[in-house]
Amino acid sequence: MGGYHYFKLRDLGPVFGFSVTFDVNSGSTVLVTGRISLIFDEKNYSIKTMNIGDKAITYRAYENVIYVSNPVDAGYEIMNIYVPEEYYQGKTIGGYTAETAPIFLPNKVGGYMPAKPDSPGFKQDGSPNASLVALSKGYIVASPGARGRTLKDEKGLNTGKAPACIVDLKAAVRYLRLNDKIMPGSAERIISNGTSAGGAISALLGATGNNADYEPYLEEIGAAKVRDDIFAASCYCPITNLDNSDTAYEWQFNGVNEFNFAGRKGTLTEEQIKVSNQLKAMFPAYVNSLGLKKADGTPLTLDSNGNGTFKEYVKSFLIASAQKALDKGVDLSSIDALTIKDGKVVDIDFEKYIKYITRMKPTPAFDALDLSSWENSLFGTATVDSQHFTKFSRENSTKAGTLADAKTIKMMNPMYYIGTKGTTTAKYWRIRHGAMDRDTSFAIPVILATKLQNEGYDVDFEMPWGVGHGGDYDLEELFKWIEDTVKKAK
Repeated sequence: MGGYHYFKLRDLGPVFGFSVTFDVNSGSTVLVTGRISLIFDEKNYSIKTMNIGDKAITYRAYENVIYVSNPVDAGYEIMNIYVPEEYYQGKTIGGYTAETAPIFLPNKVGGYMPAKPDSPGFKQDGSPNASLVALSKGYIVASPGARGRTLKDEKGLNTGKAPACIVDLKAAVRYLRLNDKIMPGSAERIISNGTSAGGAISALLGATGNNADYEPYLEEIGAAKVRDDIFAASCYCPITNLDNSDTAYEWQFNGVNEFNFAGRKGTLTEEQIKVSNQLKAMFPAYVNSLGLKKADGTPLTLDSNGNGTFKEYVKSFLIASAQKALDKGVDLSSIDALTIKDGKVVDIDFEKYIKYITRMKPTPAFDALDLSSWENSLFGTATVDSQHFTKFSRENSTKAGTLADAKTIKMMNPMYYIGTKGTTTAKYWRIRHGAMDRDTSFAIPVILATKLQNEGYDVDFEMPWGVGHGGDYDLEELFKWIEDTVKKAK
């Protein structure tokens, strides 16, 4: 981070038992009492080399860096930081210097489980992963681990329930900003990246910068007292907006009664079909309450049957996706939900297409009435493993489940924070949700992208044709977007 050769800190204290750290450039306190120093140790690294084809990528690996002074779980509240060796030789890569290089911040969160940091390497198909591609393009890679819903301490208490995962990633961003002057890279160019629950956390990180709701949790774990906003957020198939995901799922899949979730195949019962009908009927009121609009100002709404301009808007992304695939030579003739005339996709039968991709989850898809879902587990407490997070499921609970704290539910949903007072939302967004993805409703990423656009943020949103639930499948396009975004922001 900029000017790192010339920055000095005073009154650092020892690694253990220090009290206060000062930034001599601003004179402000940036670190309070803690057990572990938050000052980056630039001498604690190993040299590694990996090849992408004939190109050797040599970098310094700073691994397992604890990014908070009072970690709850030092096995997860750690970050791997990788820096191209050329920057220590005064060289440039792709026009970037040690002071200007963006920081790529990938998380490996999945299913809201505990996640270790990522490291450069190769995917199962033999292609380089996102961290290695980022290094090859001259980025600093800083991948944080994070606590997750299944973690327990030695006393058997739960330590990774909401909002732990987003609090940890915010703390990692604060660590990078605290050390901005003594590390290569620019903390004003942090780009987060994640898939599924990790995509949701990336969205939260982008949406909630510097919001005071998270401050008590950050203080408790000894996060640096600096900003935690980021430059841009890349979100693949984000499992987000959880408290509205059940109604959105049934708006899309109502009438499709066969499901196949994690190998559990079945047919919705009469009671589940009744629940599906009830949840579907609730969705229009939520959509209409958002006041969303198309770029031309057209209001996006639904009638009581779930039809309207919002549905047509969702269809438009599927049509654009099919057209892009058709233009690339993909044979779409077998998909009878599409209407194609003279090489143009002119319409899609939404209900027929939904039957074609099939239902994945029984209902409710997220806030299970028997508290069995991953998301129920996410909203547990230190002593309660699972809780409901919607009024509907709480009132219809088959396990007499309790309702999670309203503030905790809020802190896990970026929709409540985008563009709000006291929040620094990232200006740039890239959101991808596959056109074959059934893990959540198409409506969820469309709502997120549209809310961001309506609030004036720069959003690149697509639903890639034939793609299911996953991420990092278009890395060249991802990094081209980052390059263009960095240039745009200059």
